[in-house]
Amino acid sequence: MKVLFFKAIQLLMLTGLVGILSGCTAFFFQPTKARRARLGEETPVTADLHRLPVAKEKIITAVYKFRDLTGQYKQIEAGSTFSTAVTQGTTNILLKALEESGWFLPIERENVSNLLNERKIVRSSVAQYKEGENLPPLLFAGIILEGGVVSYDANIITGGGGLQYFSAGGSTQYRQDRVTVYLRAVSTKSGKILKTIYTSKTILSQTVNASLFRYVTFKRLLETETGLTTTEPGQLAVTEAIEKAVQGLIIEGVRDGLWLPADNQVAAMQAVVKDYEKEKTVMSETDVYGIRPEVAPPFLSVHTYAGAMRYYGDYARRTIKGSYGASVDFHITPAFGLQVNGATGVLASEGAFSTNITSLEGNLILRLTPYQRWTSLLFAGAGAVSQSGSSPFQWRGASYLQAQGGVGVQFSPSKVIGFRSTLSYNQPFTDALDSKVAGTRNDYYLRGTLGVVFHIGRFSPPKVKPLTPQQPVMNK
Repeated sequence: MKVLFFKAIQLLMLTGLVGILSGCTAFFFQPTKARRARLGEETPVTADLHRLPVAKEKIITAVYKFRDLTGQYKQIEAGSTFSTAVTQGTTNILLKALEESGWFLPIERENVSNLLNERKIVRSSVAQYKEGENLPPLLFAGIILEGGVVSYDANIITGGGGLQYFSAGGSTQYRQDRVTVYLRAVSTKSGKILKTIYTSKTILSQTVNASLFRYVTFKRLLETETGLTTTEPGQLAVTEAIEKAVQGLIIEGVRDGLWLPADNQVAAMQAVVKDYEKEKTVMSETDVYGIRPEVAPPFLSVHTYAGAMRYYGDYARRTIKGSYGASVDFHITPAFGLQVNGATGVLASEGAFSTNITSLEGNLILRLTPYQRWTSLLFAGAGAVSQSGSSPFQWRGASYLQAQGGVGVQFSPSKVIGFRSTLSYNQPFTDALDSKVAGTRNDYYLRGTLGVVFHIGRFSPPKVKPLTPQQPVMNK
């Protein structure tokens, strides 16, 4: 009974540890009572708007309607609901962003009929009690801002992972949505579209779960689970996209001479414009999934490595022994290439046999993300393997054909050098590699390596159209 009791205590402690590691956030921030109202949260772009240099003169701006143009409804597992995926208050969000930027003076146009009716009431009341007194005229806008939320793309990236061992484990899932905003400025004098800005923002949802399902004793079942799900608020994502559009409208308008900063803010504004151009160049090289080329992949790579091999054959004891070798990769395209690999090492079974082997292999190699510093590798091919003497070039006895394949990862901190680690499965077409023929299966071995890669020659990076400032349309 004591053994069973201590076993149950161990399981409870393990369960508690899993719960703490995977669900601590849920427990620490779990709401246990009603919360009071508070001021709305700010996005990271809100602070950027506040830090913009001061305008020489605020631009009187009208916004009639900045609408949700997506027509999207919220998705659920069984279909969709009548609730919209995008907030319907985008006009209010845009007006607040314009006000907080300090560059625009927004005037009421969305419900201008209410304003005109109220002015009629005021005018009639004033006429009765204060003869000859009139209301001042309404402000008229220099520009009108149009546009809206043009798309809401759900599930642009989904994924997850999990691990369970003897009914104990955890899992995680994530999903990314994407909202896109277009904003344009129209001149009220000419009707000309002065500037159009396009921004987007991803919306992240993720779930983390951990569970334990175990019989502690006979007829005693222990079951526990914990989890946490977080979803980025869609309203904050739309707010950030709109604020980013307002920021871009201000900066590009200054760059093109549509409006000007204060006289003592010219140098600060030039620095902001320069940073914005850098950001725009980076984004022009970035795809919809946020991947941007970091390095130009090489034509030729020379890989020298050391590693270990583990034998699987007719002897039961499997021993890990050292190995070393070198390979040369010649890439036909940035992602696809040919590899020649030579390796030598020791196959051994403790207390049974030990022999040196040398292999010469030809592989097809694939870099999954060739323009990234970190890239995964896949390779497969065929070659020859033989027992060797004191030198890797001294082959003894018969040579055997083999097939091999594997995976790897490579990190290239510079254009010249990188680091690579691989794991390969090597299957000779013989059962005599360990000098013993027994059973129905051939001998095979696993090889793990870690080494240095030297890069020679480069593929050209993807061409990016250079950003050229437009000619000023008008000056204030």
